[in-house]
Amino acid sequence: MFDSIHEECGVFGIYENGCANPASSAYFGLYALQHRGQESCGIAVCDDGVFRHKRADGLVSEVFSRKELDKLGKGNMAVGHVRYSTTGGHNPNNIQPLVIRHIKGNMALVHNGNLVNAAELRRSFEMSGAIFHGTSDTEAIAYEIVRERLKCHSTEEAVERTMPRLRGAYSCILMTATKLIAFRDPDGFRPLCLGKTHDGAYVAASESCALETVGAEFVRDIEAGEIVVISSEGVKSIRTNCGKRQNICIFEYIYFARPDSVIEGVSVHHARLKAGELLAKHSPVEADIVIGVPDSGLDAALGYANESGIPYGIGFIKNKYIGRSFIQPHQSQRENAVKIKLNAVRETVAGKRVVMIDDSIVRGTTSARIVKLLRDAGAKEVHVRISSPPFLHSCYFGTDIDSEENLIAGKCRSTEEIAEYIGADSLAYLPVDALGKLIDGKCGYCCGCFTGNYPVDITGAGSKNKFDEKIHG
Repeated sequence: MFDSIHEECGVFGIYENGCANPASSAYFGLYALQHRGQESCGIAVCDDGVFRHKRADGLVSEVFSRKELDKLGKGNMAVGHVRYSTTGGHNPNNIQPLVIRHIKGNMALVHNGNLVNAAELRRSFEMSGAIFHGTSDTEAIAYEIVRERLKCHSTEEAVERTMPRLRGAYSCILMTATKLIAFRDPDGFRPLCLGKTHDGAYVAASESCALETVGAEFVRDIEAGEIVVISSEGVKSIRTNCGKRQNICIFEYIYFARPDSVIEGVSVHHARLKAGELLAKHSPVEADIVIGVPDSGLDAALGYANESGIPYGIGFIKNKYIGRSFIQPHQSQRENAVKIKLNAVRETVAGKRVVMIDDSIVRGTTSARIVKLLRDAGAKEVHVRISSPPFLHSCYFGTDIDSEENLIAGKCRSTEEIAEYIGADSLAYLPVDALGKLIDGKCGYCCGCFTGNYPVDITGAGSKNKFDEKIHG
């Protein structure tokens, strides 16, 4: 609704020694990951092989009351999932965890990412008689694992044999009756890390911020292509599918992840500060104040201010109490949406030349409204600086970027034309060749949405349009 980018989802899993209350741990872990998905959520608990689960639309705090958590009961394992918000069609069968009962036992799967060959896998199963209940590529992953499980001796071996047939992004956590298995695609598009509590429980999560919420210390990132198996026998690592160059989504650092997370040894907060510093070097401007658009623009704005010497100020107040229900069907109501979500601080910007830092421009409509907020609050000039390069292409690996024909920078418009469209006095983006500096060259990264150069063959992926129902992780 706000012309913004959405991440597909966040995953969490915990293995505790003995009978405990893993549902509560999963609740707090998902709460920390709520920024990664706000449409729906779910938790599945394993109690000596008996699975109980709850999945529903809504925020974590809306779906899981104390009563609902108590219904899940005690156990020694749990997995949880938060799913992103979309304006397209909704299928309740896409809500995760995906719980499957098959001849070898129960399993629950949570998945962050998007498969390029999901449609191909789906057709293969449907031609052999399989019935899909939703449109999620997570079902295809689960069916592949089940099929391989019938041929081998363990679930981790089934995962190991399945991974080469999956093309695209997947950071997954799989719970069986006796094991918690976390695995990540060979490109490592989406983050996944491992932690441990002081009493010996192991935690896997999309971001390190979720570990701290449940009192776990960060152990390490799960490697691209790695399978981590946690059981009563301890922790085992399978690296058969490792060895490919890392291609983590660079937008994790620019926008998706929480600033207090550390991914691949790089502080997200540091990466955003660096983005602002680089913007100030590449695109300086004479101004009186630097402000950021909450939330991901704030750190970059501070970096810009530090490098440029222009004072940093609080230019917007964000209303943190707008729930999912705040979706208005009429254009006149949508026009007021930004005003309700953000309010310009007149005392900060009135009569001043303002540098406004934001993380991205998608279609330009929201940027135009935000710039107008500053104009209405008395800003004399508004210079927009974006802490990412312009979006020119779709993403096929789990970022909900609009189709190319709807991207304002993809319509062969110059930066000056876009600046005029959004009402800014000037506009500048972070250069593509500066992206590697955000992460200090510590790992490889994917920036296909900016360049059109993807690390994985996207043949058969189809178009990505967030207003259509598509196969999502």
